[in-house]
Amino acid sequence: MSNGKDATVILVTGALTGIGRATAIAFAKGGATVVAAGRREAEGKALETELRSLGAQAAFIKTDVRREDEVRHLVDETIARLGRLNVAVNSAGTEGKPGPLVEQTADTYAATFDTNVLGTLFSMKHELRVMMAQGGGSIVNISSTYGHEGAKGASIYAGSKHAVEGMTKSAALEAAGLGVRVNAVAPADRHRHAQSLYWHGGTQGSASVGRAAGPGRPAGGNRKGDRLPCLRRRVFCDRPDRHGRRWQDCRLIASRLDISR
Repeated sequence: MSNGKDATVILVTGALTGIGRATAIAFAKGGATVVAAGRREAEGKALETELRSLGAQAAFIKTDVRREDEVRHLVDETIARLGRLNVAVNSAGTEGKPGPLVEQTADTYAATFDTNVLGTLFSMKHELRVMMAQGGGSIVNISSTYGHEGAKGASIYAGSKHAVEGMTKSAALEAAGLGVRVNAVAPADRHRHAQSLYWHGGTQGSASVGRAAGPGRPAGGNRKGDRLPCLRRRVFCDRPDRHGRRWQDCRLIASRLDISR
């Protein structure tokens, strides 16, 4: 895959459906180079073709985020092909098996936490590894309003998203002063007063999830001791998910990352 020298390189995990797919398409329309990751080869190649039809440079790399060797390969292959990684959106996730807490088991716990928590940990670990070395970058983890509110019948899913937000805040502080921003966006559905919560670890205090810095432009980063204010926005997506809910339009992620800079 060839790439323009000044194009922003975006990595999206969980890119084959839902929020991840919407995000990959939004970045492609914005002129970024998109590396899409997911577990299904045929669907991934179809997405790669679709992204290229939008005029973007794009590649699909088959990845199961539950496996660290595959995540390491994903990030290393991105660097080998493109030379850098400006933005990573960690969208791979699962609702697991909804139901009352008393019906949950070790298996239902592992099925959810292995993807939502361990997968996010592996993704951030290797994204930070290369972003810190290159002196800048922006990471956005997809959380949920359940990650700070909870919900009946969603104890394990809510717990996993609490974990994602906790790891996000900790990683933001660890990346302080190194030019790397680490943030989370928490979508909600239309029936729950849809809003997004942004954990903004940067120093600029703007309404952005994080800004992808271009060549020679510092990413801002997070300073030790910075507060993480909550900023809310309302926006809806174009299509319902498999449960009929209309999740928030993830084009907002692309706009807030400001990939033109």
